[in-house]
Amino acid sequence: MNTMKTFLLMGLLTVLLVFVGRLLGGQNGMIMAFFVAVVMNFGSYWFSDKVVLRMYHAREVTKAEAPDLFSLVEELAGRAALPVPRVYVIPDEQPNAFATGRNPEHAAVAVTEGILKTLSRDELQGVLGHELAHVKHRDILIGTIAATFAGAISMLANMAQWAMIFGGSRSDDREGGNPAGGLVMMIVAPIAALMIQMAISRSREFLADEGGAQFSGNPLSLANALRKLEKRVEQIPMNASPATAHMFIVNPLSGGGLLKLFSTHPPMEERIARLEAMAYGSTVTH
Repeated sequence: MNTMKTFLLMGLLTVLLVFVGRLLGGQNGMIMAFFVAVVMNFGSYWFSDKVVLRMYHAREVTKAEAPDLFSLVEELAGRAALPVPRVYVIPDEQPNAFATGRNPEHAAVAVTEGILKTLSRDELQGVLGHELAHVKHRDILIGTIAATFAGAISMLANMAQWAMIFGGSRSDDREGGNPAGGLVMMIVAPIAALMIQMAISRSREFLADEGGAQFSGNPLSLANALRKLEKRVEQIPMNASPATAHMFIVNPLSGGGLLKLFSTHPPMEERIARLEAMAYGSTVTH
């Protein structure tokens, strides 16, 4: 099912990019955007995980370099009936983690140095279980592709802004772009990128929390980890790209008000309440 959703997402985003190309550059822009979309679809399938890992300067570690971390990943992968993913450490003090890759056979789990310092072994086990649940559910490819296209959409919005600045005085013709379309892109594109991330991420986080609790064997450990991570993320900023925010277990971009309302992650209180309900055998009511 997730494989079908992935190809559907790639198709929809291709249509979106072609539409944007038509708005910004007319027929020529539409043709160029189509070829860009084809290249992006190919590249995001095969290489987007490497791009994201390189973006955060993640370094692959071996069992000899990080025996405790590697042993936890091996143990959880065995419980989840998954191949052992590659393990990466990100040189950042904010405690956070994400998984990426095109399938379980080519998956990677990345954790920050901050999370290794912040969480206990049981709490870290819950977090790693959450990330392996994303691998098990095959969320990792669709999440990484969404990040790639969200970045592309944001880039197109910037292009529209510069086009308005430097080309706004030129008259439009049949082959050229639509100045009004450029203005619309400046406003709509970032919102579209955020909506894509929200649609991809929110429901999957609940399922990954549930899977992580099952793999680790203790829902309360993951609940306690989420509490700690939420507090520390607000205290320690991270130079994270908004396009990849949905990939992390906790949104790395702190903020309140409307930012929380339009967060790529579901409310932390609800995530914790669901985990506690799992532990105590009750149900969450809304």
